[in-house]
Amino acid sequence: MPLYKTITPNSQTTVKIWKIDESYDHLIKGLDLKPESLTRVLGMKSELHQRGFLSVRHLLKAFGYSDQDLFYDANGKPHLKDGKQISITHSFTFSGVIISDHEVGIDIERQRDKIAVIAKKFVAYEFAYLDKHKSDYISRLTVIWGIKESLYKLFATPGMLFREHFFVIPFTMNDSETMCWIDYKGLKKRYTANYLEFEGFTCAYVIE
Repeated sequence: MPLYKTITPNSQTTVKIWKIDESYDHLIKGLDLKPESLTRVLGMKSELHQRGFLSVRHLLKAFGYSDQDLFYDANGKPHLKDGKQISITHSFTFSGVIISDHEVGIDIERQRDKIAVIAKKFVAYEFAYLDKHKSDYISRLTVIWGIKESLYKLFATPGMLFREHFFVIPFTMNDSETMCWIDYKGLKKRYTANYLEFEGFTCAYVIE
């Protein structure tokens, strides 16, 4: 399947999501991969990861870019040669790319009950408004994780912790937007976070 969904949160920002149902052989056709990218994808032990990697390159093509336009810094954060801001994610059968004039981060997660088991590792403040007995508990936890993962990708700063440095204000699953902020070593910044659900997955993205 080609492009699954395109979202335009504002005039400077676009999100594209790909549903990965093509084979590895189909996805690798027509891609102009850098030698290091080809080495990386051939070295992946899981075909699922290979297909995720390649689907991201197809998303780049959908934006008008190629693998040649993408590079990573020392902290593993992706960048585009033209200076636009980019963030990348893939999870099982979906991948996503957000490109903007502003700093951004994106995450896609499959909704799974086991997130409740690890909730204490990434949730602190948010427990004040979460109710684990409500039917949307797993959905809301997944949104919180996705927002915090997006913040982490935006900053790409070693030492930042989901539980202690990232915060998501109260929201409901009927909303599609909330606010979040970081508080890290004297730096305090607030961001808009958006989220949506599809086919058992949650996508969250953060825009400066």
